[in-house]
Amino acid sequence: MPSGYGISTDDVGQLDWSWAEEQLVAARNYWVCTSSRDSRPHVAPVWGLWLDGAFFFSSDPTSRKGRNIAAGSTVVMHLESGNDVVVIEGAAEPPPDSEWLARAAAAYQKKYDTPIDPDNPGHGMYVVRPTKVLAWREQDFPTSATRFRFS
Repeated sequence: MPSGYGISTDDVGQLDWSWAEEQLVAARNYWVCTSSRDSRPHVAPVWGLWLDGAFFFSSDPTSRKGRNIAAGSTVVMHLESGNDVVVIEGAAEPPPDSEWLARAAAAYQKKYDTPIDPDNPGHGMYVVRPTKVLAWREQDFPTSATRFRFS
């Protein structure tokens, strides 16, 4: 972040990854941001879940989100809260295999009391593995501002 925010260059007060994961697991609604080929941004709330170090959500492949993802758009996902912030950047991909997808569908059913049908083509399934995560708590910003990088 720009130096004007007062963010420290050392790690004193920064958040542990476990804090970020707790927020990701506990959240009910997530905002997914994509962009079109001509860079028009699109953002919409979705239901989803944090599973095995990745964000899972569903969106019709013909929706604007789905079309943007098919065109190669990277995804930015963030939580609803502006007080306990977690922002993920990464690429959306299909689930790794049918076993993983079955576990995700079961966890989704448990979390939302709503089934998700992996065999329904209208339920496009996406997994976002983070490349970068930004996190902070408003109550102790800028001290808590933390960046996590993933390869």
